[in-house]
Amino acid sequence: MPQPLSSPFRLGSLSLRNRVVMAPLTRDRAGAGNVPTPLMATYYAQRASFGLIITEATPVSPIGHGYPSTPGIYTAEQITAWKEVTAQVHAKGGVIFNQLWHVGRISHESYQPGGLAPVSASAKAAQGAQIWKPDWSPVEAHVVPRAMTVAEIAQTVADFRQATLNAKEAGFDGVEIHGANGYLINQFLCDGSNQRSDEYGGSVENRCRFLFEVLDACCAVWPGRVALRLSPSGEFNDMADSDRHGLFGAIVKRLNSYDLAYLHIVEPRMMAENAPELYTDPLSTREWRPLYNGVLISSGSHNAESANRLVDAGQAQLIAFGRLAISNPDLPERLELGAELNPYDRNSFYGGDEKGYTDYPFMG
Repeated sequence: MPQPLSSPFRLGSLSLRNRVVMAPLTRDRAGAGNVPTPLMATYYAQRASFGLIITEATPVSPIGHGYPSTPGIYTAEQITAWKEVTAQVHAKGGVIFNQLWHVGRISHESYQPGGLAPVSASAKAAQGAQIWKPDWSPVEAHVVPRAMTVAEIAQTVADFRQATLNAKEAGFDGVEIHGANGYLINQFLCDGSNQRSDEYGGSVENRCRFLFEVLDACCAVWPGRVALRLSPSGEFNDMADSDRHGLFGAIVKRLNSYDLAYLHIVEPRMMAENAPELYTDPLSTREWRPLYNGVLISSGSHNAESANRLVDAGQAQLIAFGRLAISNPDLPERLELGAELNPYDRNSFYGGDEKGYTDYPFMG
């Protein structure tokens, strides 16, 4: 019987061979100068059979970094290296978006030019967040960020705009704005981290201002090829809000006025393998589907059964896989055939060489 997940899909002007998406996955394998490497090009090209690849989160500026060896998209050397990645993916018929990132307070002085404190919506540290210095040593004390000035906010909006242009030059098919998982945009959205009293704080409208300024800037230079990732239920990196449903409901409704490529939702209980509650939680795609008219991607602990069920029910058009995409470069084919899946090795997720990166076997 045909499986909904294996059917082709039209994403704007892009033709996707199936509805299986490679989720953005930080792997910490960039080279000197945060430049993508030939090994990274091999890694992404191996997964070209996915309907859509979303790259690992990619900082839009030097101050946007907060993890070791993460590739940027703001220098000429980085752009040139990304061109090899996109060329290899396209040569195999793949479609690839670049996820644009700024970590905000999930950083350390050692990443910042001049050794300054990292920036955020407010001068409030992320309690319990795990932070590593560029040399991979853990940071024990919580870093208190600087509250961004209005001028710094405007510069960061400009950085996202320029990164979108850079991604286009590098040959990507689109960009995904990272508004999830407790990073800078998420820090502005939630009142647990945003304690500002100016036009970027207080009301829901004000806390969303930075997000929509970023979207306005990026969509203006690449209409129809800009997407957004949100985690409405996420508590990672000390995220909290007094009314998540009201906040994200307002955001999702307003997104209908944008010509986004898609909206990418991180489902609740994303670490609970195949939880039945995944599809009934009020912050899941079931809640957002009636509010949003565009394409939805659902991400979080899916297997073939759960993914096909969501697509068949019309709750999401595309399904993103993370850990299974790491260990199964031919995951779309394996899901379609019901083939055995390679287990993933958590110890090789971050940093290192080809082990646990490009050496997972294909079928047959």
